[in-house]
Amino acid sequence: MRKLKILHTADLHLDSPFEALGAGKAAIRRKEQRELLMRLADLAASEQVDLVLLAGDLLDSSNTYYETGEELIRALRNIPAPVFIAPGNHDWYSPRSPYARLRLPDNVHVFTDGTIRSVILPELNVRVYGAAFTAPESPALLEGFRCEKTEGMTDLLVLHGEVGGRDARYDPITEEQLSRSGVDYAALGHIHKAGGLRRTGNTWYSWPGCPEGRGFDETGEKTVSLVTLTGDDCELRPVSIAKRRYETVKMDVTGADPLLLISTQLADDTVSDVYRITLTGETDSPPDLKKLYENLSDMFFELQLRDETKLRRGVWDSAGEDTLRGLFLQRLRRKYDAAGDDEERKRIEQAARWGLAALNNAEEVVRHEDQ
Repeated sequence: MRKLKILHTADLHLDSPFEALGAGKAAIRRKEQRELLMRLADLAASEQVDLVLLAGDLLDSSNTYYETGEELIRALRNIPAPVFIAPGNHDWYSPRSPYARLRLPDNVHVFTDGTIRSVILPELNVRVYGAAFTAPESPALLEGFRCEKTEGMTDLLVLHGEVGGRDARYDPITEEQLSRSGVDYAALGHIHKAGGLRRTGNTWYSWPGCPEGRGFDETGEKTVSLVTLTGDDCELRPVSIAKRRYETVKMDVTGADPLLLISTQLADDTVSDVYRITLTGETDSPPDLKKLYENLSDMFFELQLRDETKLRRGVWDSAGEDTLRGLFLQRLRRKYDAAGDDEERKRIEQAARWGLAALNNAEEVVRHEDQ
């Protein structure tokens, strides 16, 4: 077997709605997703890969923007190697899907069948197997499959699917199926967290994760995979081509100035990233999230603040005041003292925090919810 270099990625989810962002920033993020395609093409060229395997969910749905289709065609045309696409549950293949409508370049092969098929590349002595989702859900496409073995031929598989399980609905894949398949390397998609290079039997396989995060369920560094096959050996090198990353941070502000703490404790370069900062600890009064946001938002592409602090017990001292605040706290304090368990006391304490925030004209501001 000759040395073979593969660029493997999946789950770009182009044209994601980015509903957790405002309309302006969501549009920016969709444009940046299209730019990710050309960075992928540039990487394929600079690394001189032999072929590119795209394991599904390149598109978030069948409703793609015109600009996205044009950019996809342009990027694929700029990849100086054969490209194989195995549509997944978001971009499943049908006669009306973008893959059928777009005039893709000649170096691209899209698997369109729900049965595993193969394409031979004689110049590389490589056979590439693959299949497509032809509906939003799929049975186990690898069930009963074994590749045809030919002396000196490298057998690859590109497929979208999840780790097998009883209730799996998206092409459940098991190690037993991969081992029985006999392929040398299986390029998989669907799981958005990179799983590293693995082996079962004589088959190497991996889920590369998504190349760039889209929400707070996809935090940290995201990468694509450069895979090198040499005989019985396989190496995987993750490469980041992402422009932004999502991060979640919890900060204990007990006895500290939240603004000073956040300003000094975060990484130096956050201006391109999307952060959710959750404040914890005990405070005498609720943190002023609106003021914090006004002072910190320029440090990030997008910032979300959450308040999970608890009021010190001393806050109930104001319950004796002959003021609206005092009357409010008197009523809640009676409920707090009569509470039957810690969970109920926690809910009453939360109500006191929200109420005091409103009375202080410092209402809790949550910039955006999860995607």
